[in-house]
Amino acid sequence: MAEAKKGRGASFNPPNRFEPMRFEPLDEFRDDEPAVPTELFIDSTREILARNDSPDVPFTFSINPYRGCEHGCIYCYARPSHEYLGFSAGIDFESKILVKPEAPQLLEQAFQRKSWKPQVVAFSGNTDAYQPIERKLELTRRCLEVFLKYRNPVGLITKNLLITRDLDILRQLAKLNLVHVHLSITTLDPGLARIMEPRASAPAKRLEAVETLAANRIPVGVNAAPLIPGLTDEELPAILRESAARGALTAAYILVRLPGAVEPLFLDWLKRELPERAPKVLGRLRDMRDGKLSDSRFGTRMRGEGKLAESLRTLFNLSCRKYGLNQTRVELSTHHFTRGSPAQLQLIF
Repeated sequence: MAEAKKGRGASFNPPNRFEPMRFEPLDEFRDDEPAVPTELFIDSTREILARNDSPDVPFTFSINPYRGCEHGCIYCYARPSHEYLGFSAGIDFESKILVKPEAPQLLEQAFQRKSWKPQVVAFSGNTDAYQPIERKLELTRRCLEVFLKYRNPVGLITKNLLITRDLDILRQLAKLNLVHVHLSITTLDPGLARIMEPRASAPAKRLEAVETLAANRIPVGVNAAPLIPGLTDEELPAILRESAARGALTAAYILVRLPGAVEPLFLDWLKRELPERAPKVLGRLRDMRDGKLSDSRFGTRMRGEGKLAESLRTLFNLSCRKYGLNQTRVELSTHHFTRGSPAQLQLIF
């Protein structure tokens, strides 16, 4: 079992499934080694909108200005996507960040195409658009300016208080019913969050973001995601209660997923950080995954199966009713979309 690395969720780099060879150090990440630095790489992609064809994901297009995520959440389902880039899903995923410097321009080009039909675009469908490097690069902010310029609706998902930096743009989007923000809150325990999501905002800061957004009349919801049975599922009512008290309108949850290399990373973390909870967590996961730790089937991968899964659904629905969540559905508008001429768009913006 590898030792934890300061400020990182993963403690090692599992093999890349696409690479026939891997580097195997004699003493991987020794305690006396310096912290793993974050490295930035340029992603020269020419398309910024990714198309989704998964039937259990409620959007067709998403945008991600960054690949990899410095938040370092150990459970992140997006980790295996780093393997397509020649990196590992482990330490590499949270320390080797690919940046799309032309994301705002590429988004504008997409909206200018006659083939584009205005629809809700999910911001951060894969990695968090408000991870630490966004404070300096402001790619997400500049993309939001494009959404406002063309009046195209957007749904944002984040774990970072940094989103409140962009209140000026979000308020304008909200006035036209063009934005819905979702804060992911996995736990209210700051100690657990610190080791599970080492560089994401603390739970109290995420609740602060919910309150700030709601106070500015920006529709906001909470994602209790992912829920880890035997570890964070017992917090579900409290997460929903605290979010609703701060103005959240909607709520959702997703059962933790462990695709590909995420499974060995999560198991290593669980047995290292919470060995006394490991048997309970793994036992409950297997109960909800037909004896397995992961399930890639559409329709069941997000919620699980069996009595425990059904109990979790019931708890979620009862808690939502109790705290007034999901009473009304947030429907964003596509009627304001404008392609216009460059001159007209400048006047609008």
